[in-house]
Amino acid sequence: MTEKSPPIHKVCPMMPLRDIVIFPHMVAPLIVGRGKSIKALEHAMANRVEIFLSTQRDSAVDEPLAKDVNTIGTIANVLQLLRLPDGTIKVLVEGKQRAKIIGFVRNPHFFTVQTEEMEDGGLCGYHSVAYRRELLAIFKEYTAKNKKIPAEVVNSLEKISDATKFVDVLSSHLPIGTGEKQQILAAVSLEERFQMVLGIIQREIEIDSLEGDIRSKVKKKMEKNQRDYYLTEQIKVIKKEIGDGQADDPTDEINALEAAIKKKKLPAAANDKALQELKKLKMMPPSSAEATVVRNYVDCILSLPWKVKSASRLNIKKAEAIMEEDHFGLAKPKERILEYLAVQSQVKKVKGPILCLVGPPGVGKTSLCKSVARAMNRKFVRLSLGGVRDEAEIRGHRRTYIGAMPGKIIQSLQKVKVNNPLFCLDEVDKMSTDFRGDPSSALLEVLDPEQNGTFNDHYLDLDYDLSDVFFITTANNLQSIPVPLQDRMEIIRLEGYTEEDKLMIGQDFLVRKQMEANGFKEGEVNFSAEGILEIVRHYTREAGVRSLERSIASVYRKIARERLKNKKAKIGRVTGAAIQKYLGTPKYRFGLAEEKDAVGLATGLAWTEVGGELLQIETVLMPGSGKLTITGKLGDVMQESAQAALSYVRSRSARLGIATDFYQKLDIHVHVPEGAIPKDGPSAGITMTTSIVSALLKVPVKRDLAMTGEVTLRGRVLPIGGLNEKLLAAKRGNITHVLIPKDNERNLRDVPAKILRGLTIELVDHVDDVLTKALILAEGVSLFKECTDPFFCPDSILHGAPVVPPVANSAH
Repeated sequence: MTEKSPPIHKVCPMMPLRDIVIFPHMVAPLIVGRGKSIKALEHAMANRVEIFLSTQRDSAVDEPLAKDVNTIGTIANVLQLLRLPDGTIKVLVEGKQRAKIIGFVRNPHFFTVQTEEMEDGGLCGYHSVAYRRELLAIFKEYTAKNKKIPAEVVNSLEKISDATKFVDVLSSHLPIGTGEKQQILAAVSLEERFQMVLGIIQREIEIDSLEGDIRSKVKKKMEKNQRDYYLTEQIKVIKKEIGDGQADDPTDEINALEAAIKKKKLPAAANDKALQELKKLKMMPPSSAEATVVRNYVDCILSLPWKVKSASRLNIKKAEAIMEEDHFGLAKPKERILEYLAVQSQVKKVKGPILCLVGPPGVGKTSLCKSVARAMNRKFVRLSLGGVRDEAEIRGHRRTYIGAMPGKIIQSLQKVKVNNPLFCLDEVDKMSTDFRGDPSSALLEVLDPEQNGTFNDHYLDLDYDLSDVFFITTANNLQSIPVPLQDRMEIIRLEGYTEEDKLMIGQDFLVRKQMEANGFKEGEVNFSAEGILEIVRHYTREAGVRSLERSIASVYRKIARERLKNKKAKIGRVTGAAIQKYLGTPKYRFGLAEEKDAVGLATGLAWTEVGGELLQIETVLMPGSGKLTITGKLGDVMQESAQAALSYVRSRSARLGIATDFYQKLDIHVHVPEGAIPKDGPSAGITMTTSIVSALLKVPVKRDLAMTGEVTLRGRVLPIGGLNEKLLAAKRGNITHVLIPKDNERNLRDVPAKILRGLTIELVDHVDDVLTKALILAEGVSLFKECTDPFFCPDSILHGAPVVPPVANSAH
């Protein structure tokens, strides 16, 4: 083994380089202008010494210091030096050996450094040959694609057999950055240098390939555009020759749009916007995607009925006759429409009203909207909001989105082509909210008469006047509508139909409609009054008439089938007795009142989204320890009502003649039947109290009596809501006697007389009154006993006085 020779140290002048790296065996011309660098070159040339060339870390530094130059560079010979007229020097240098700076020598005129030559970590034997062949092959592939490197470079590299010289010369010709070249120069190991250069060339080949693909695609696209333009021009010339030159000329289409804008007489803002977009369209290629977007937007502006209105019918008598012809009852909404027409006949400009029809399903809310539109001679638009959860359905999408379009309000106006239709927003209580926005909030502007004169759709981005539109919304449940939205609408409640109403509607409307729908001639098959009443009483239980209509349609279908089987069969009238033959076993029992008076069973009245319902409340007693059980799928409020009722009974036990410790010896179970149906609300309070007292006293409750009212711990009866629906449910259930809170007396004025007919309504303000009227007592027997225990004194509870006598004042 030969010993390693010691490294060679040299002191020589140094010249910092900018944006270039000099490799060993590399000959390069340099332009030098800095004073220190010129002096260093002159010293090297005059004294025939070598110069150390090192690349600056930052090429922007004009006066570099020792820290600004790389420590590894190249020792080079100065071959030639030429002074130029501008004071700079052109020099030709040749790299000789890698070296690193090990110290700086003081010199005020130029950099002088002490260097140490770096030996290459060589490769043995076949490794060197293999690396050289692989690098040469991949460099040839690279130069074949990259025409910037001359072919002579490859030829000269093939003649170099020394691996170190080969990789250095090749590196000097690579079109890469100064930083990467400095890394190659600084690599001591020859194998590491080969691997770095191989990786760089492979990367450059891949980049060149990608650039070639991009160029090819761009070229193809440009060629296609030029081809399309050329063919379009040829087609235009051909069509012009045969006399059809106006067919598909984009210029003519733009001219047509411009003429349409002038003819449309748009509002000033809309006109300016349309002309501005048209100007953009003129400068765009007809085949571009952006041109299609702009064209659709201009078409949208032109398709809107900005100032087009239909003539409204102001003849009140005729409008009233049309509404009466289409619908039975519904006096309040009809009256409001006639009021609007009366005002419009006196005032030229009146803001369109915003009405909200609230009522159970099937009472005719949507069909009434159609009838109102016919009565007013306006076009009818219906927009169902059930399940809508995207704000853009109302206000549209912004044009930045692909496939953007206006909201349903603007789209509907485009279809009807008038600016003053009757707009029915159906099922406004069925909207929901998610991450896409809140549609009910978007409706706030639409349904506000003070704001909808400047409604701004996101797609249109122009103020549109909706003040002439007559908006009517429909809903089943007012609680599902946000309060700010309710505040913008005039609420009109539609009650459910009575039995008499359903009979009239069935005879005058539904029978005629289904007769025609099922192919029967007028008068061919009629329903008797008994037949319709049989369906109402035993086959439907609803506030509206949808089930009644379906049942009538079912009868007609069965009759049609029967006639096809037996053509001789003649059925001219459907009676009550025939209904069971066509519709099968009755579904409901008519008259829901109990057949006999019962202990612990009281009848209450409840309000639901589909109308009023009778509510049976049962109470049973069992030996136990005072546990109260409440069942029937009751909500929290209703369960609290039961607890309040029991507390009141305990506080009045002595007055009612009940053992004051009954709650310690008995378990009480309160149950509301139809347990699968959720129930809630406070209005069953007095019914629960009556049921509990009846069970404790073993005194029956009147079967034909129903009641409704919230109870307090002091026994007061508080007012309730939904009185109309509850009284209607009592009438349908064959109830004759109803107890309601005294504070609801004012609401009786709004109850139709046909509902009150046959009902005895009594007002109560305390549970004592309820118990007196509801419980059946033997003649001469008093419900209330004399109170001897001051703790259970009734007067203190009734009047709110302290139960415990006040403590006498004592002097201190």
